[in-house]
Amino acid sequence: MTDLAAELKGVGKKYRFFALDNIHLQLPKGEIMGLIGPNGAGKSTTIRIMLGLVHQDCGEVRVLGHRMPAEQVDAKWDIGFASEDMRLYESMTLDWHLRFVRSIYAQQWDAAYAQLLLKRFGLRAEQKIKGLSHGQRVKATLLLVLARRPKLLVLDEPTTGLDPVARHEILRELTAVMSDEDRTILFSSHNTKDIEQICDRITFIDRGRIIDSMDKEAYLDRWRRLRLEVPLGIELPALPGIIDIRQDGRLAIATSNVFKPDLANAYENRGARVQSIESMTLEEIFIANVEHSREEVEV
Repeated sequence: MTDLAAELKGVGKKYRFFALDNIHLQLPKGEIMGLIGPNGAGKSTTIRIMLGLVHQDCGEVRVLGHRMPAEQVDAKWDIGFASEDMRLYESMTLDWHLRFVRSIYAQQWDAAYAQLLLKRFGLRAEQKIKGLSHGQRVKATLLLVLARRPKLLVLDEPTTGLDPVARHEILRELTAVMSDEDRTILFSSHNTKDIEQICDRITFIDRGRIIDSMDKEAYLDRWRRLRLEVPLGIELPALPGIIDIRQDGRLAIATSNVFKPDLANAYENRGARVQSIESMTLEEIFIANVEHSREEVEV
């Protein structure tokens, strides 16, 4: 499909103690996709395969129309990558880094935008990298990537360890980048609040498997928590659409991943009283989804 910035089909990669298993992923152009997973879930391995840094054992990968890793050289001219643990040259200034990256990406480099980002991020070009705080280094790295206007921006845990102000500045700039509908961002993180704030689509990964992937708003709308009051002696069943039910005496909590109003009526017909129907945060959904997925695998 030409409207995809990246596509992975049946991708697998085996290591001694970990494996990516049959990864299918589609990243539409002009969207921000949040790739969410616990530490060790396979987020970074998936990204490395997308960038051609790791060769998949099986499956097909296309990024910006290029087969990976065979055509990675052509693809990387339009890909920007940043992560919280990227290293810059400690003894050199930020200005030296700006001139260095500009010399490589001369045709794409936007000097005016680079100067604007310096001001927005509160950075000084003449300052040496070793004198920057962790948050400043992350912003400097992102500046070097953004100023060459990549079509696909891949971010691996970019806000880890940042204070709230630095995190807000970076998320604000990423949102501004998307005013150009030709830009696409893959944002990998285990921080669900950042993902929920800026992303259009959500993809959950756990233990090397894609659990779910869809539009964020539609996804949030599917999940509900039902708080129920149950007469003594009655044990509630897990109805279709309910992935978890926990009962303690007369109180029960049922979690639905495909909520419909009929669920509340069904429990009331079984003698329960519905106290409330609550929306769930992305973090709560993430935890419930991972736990449910692991239970299905173990059964």
